[in-house]
Amino acid sequence: MQAIFAARPDESRGRLYPEEGSAHRSCFQRDRDRIIHASAFRRLKHKTQVFVEHEGDYFRTRLTHSIEVAQVARTIAGVLGLNSELTEAVALAHDLGHPPFGHTGEDALERLMTPYGGFDHNAQAIRIVTSLERHYAEFDGLNLTWETLEGIAKHNGPVEAPYPYALADYNARHDLELHTHASAEAQVAALSDDIAYNHHDLHDGLRAELFSTDELAELPILRDCFARVDTLYPGLNYYRRRHEALRRFFGVLVEDVLEEARGALAQLDPQSAQDVRMAGHPIIRFSPRIWEELQVLRDFLFHRMYRAEEVVVMRQKVSQVVDDLFALFLRRTELLPKQWRKDVEDATNETALARIVLDYIAGMTDRFAIQEHERLVGGGLAAAI
Repeated sequence: MQAIFAARPDESRGRLYPEEGSAHRSCFQRDRDRIIHASAFRRLKHKTQVFVEHEGDYFRTRLTHSIEVAQVARTIAGVLGLNSELTEAVALAHDLGHPPFGHTGEDALERLMTPYGGFDHNAQAIRIVTSLERHYAEFDGLNLTWETLEGIAKHNGPVEAPYPYALADYNARHDLELHTHASAEAQVAALSDDIAYNHHDLHDGLRAELFSTDELAELPILRDCFARVDTLYPGLNYYRRRHEALRRFFGVLVEDVLEEARGALAQLDPQSAQDVRMAGHPIIRFSPRIWEELQVLRDFLFHRMYRAEEVVVMRQKVSQVVDDLFALFLRRTELLPKQWRKDVEDATNETALARIVLDYIAGMTDRFAIQEHERLVGGGLAAAI
């Protein structure tokens, strides 16, 4: 049974370009399906989370991460009586704007785009689903509903002006009310992102041998999880022990969000989805205790994983790939694929050209960026990666 504050398909604010409704799917189901069939979604298969895509088949990619986020989000949404289809659509689309090489690629593009309006991966996701996916006869983009676009744009909270240009451009045509919080469904997607990456980054860091199981067992938020496993299964195999403990850690985060959300919703007593947006603070959140313990975990991961020596060395190499490709394509736009030539012809200044180059590079997978660098720049950097 859906809660009174859940998003309702029959009350959707609609699409920028009106379409006839489907006889078999709600508008949010159609959004989810369009996202899954988008080219940008498929490319997430070969975009990294922390490690470069080819470093190992067992590490998470943006695609596996997005699937994990969607699974967590649907569970939480179902328990709270929210619209699972809208929640899933936002969860599946939340990482579409990430460039190759994870946050390293994002940092490089932010730096390179500073003279041209900057770069933000959430804004880039909006640009992808409203412009760059060009498959439909009647419009650019996927023509998603207002609610899904709102969730993609501000699932992490209100967006403060000045807006990233990629977001400002669309918002001028279709006001997403960027000054408010998003729906409860989008907030669930955001917290599910936190739950998923905190969980799987521990798995990936252990597999990469950047830290040990014993070190994790000393962290405040994981100490009780390991202690419980040791009590229930004394002498358990090393690998099963850590998997059982991390599985319980996952459950702790989900249960904490559910308990905190129930309390916040009871206090607010929203009578509509809009009441959640206008609350002035997030409704879906971690408890203060879990939030503090997650900060300790994130600090541990930052120093032991994200800034580990071997990760930093790889960051430097892939940053060079992005730097070289950006400079080359900006200088020689004729090297861009044919389908980008019309955009180049319509560009009126260097900023417009830089944004075209950004769109092209941001859409690359890890492996394609490395291959293109070797083909167009050479120098053996690809072999070193």
